[in-house]
Amino acid sequence: MPVYEYHPDELARISVVRQAHGLVLGEVKEQWQAACDREERALAGPQEPRKPTALDIASCQRLEWARILDVMTEQQMSVYSPDKDRRVARREEQRVQRMATETAWSEQSGSGLPVEVLRHRIYRITARAAGSSDEEDLVRHVFAASSGVAVEHARRMFGRPGSIYQDGDYRITSVKLVLPESGEFF
Repeated sequence: MPVYEYHPDELARISVVRQAHGLVLGEVKEQWQAACDREERALAGPQEPRKPTALDIASCQRLEWARILDVMTEQQMSVYSPDKDRRVARREEQRVQRMATETAWSEQSGSGLPVEVLRHRIYRITARAAGSSDEEDLVRHVFAASSGVAVEHARRMFGRPGSIYQDGDYRITSVKLVLPESGEFF
């Protein structure tokens, strides 16, 4: 069955647009500054070998807040409305076109099944080497449909022979939904 997945950068943009809806310019500037601060903290932290990293997510969000600031300034919007933002409309058209392409492919392949839309989320998995309190936490981001799937993926990643994590026995200490932000999009 064809599957359309929302990718991390897409989720970041959608999340920011939803948060920005109804905000005045000053509030959007505050959100942009907060996004800049998150990106700066992510840049200062240890870099992760896999995508999406905290830095990738923070960068996408900062860029989207900056874009919304530019749109509001250029169009002299007193309150941000996605309906008046041409790029939001264009992105939605592109998403619908991708869905139509998947549907057409499904019909041509003979499956006749509808396209399933998976609204994946990004989870931050934090792990610590078992029996060690002085080592720094290991943080990875996992793109998955649920926290349970994210945990299972992380367990396989931490326990896999030949893995960069094989030197120690890691215990998952936290699983946190990163994108979309709580209460957003879903």
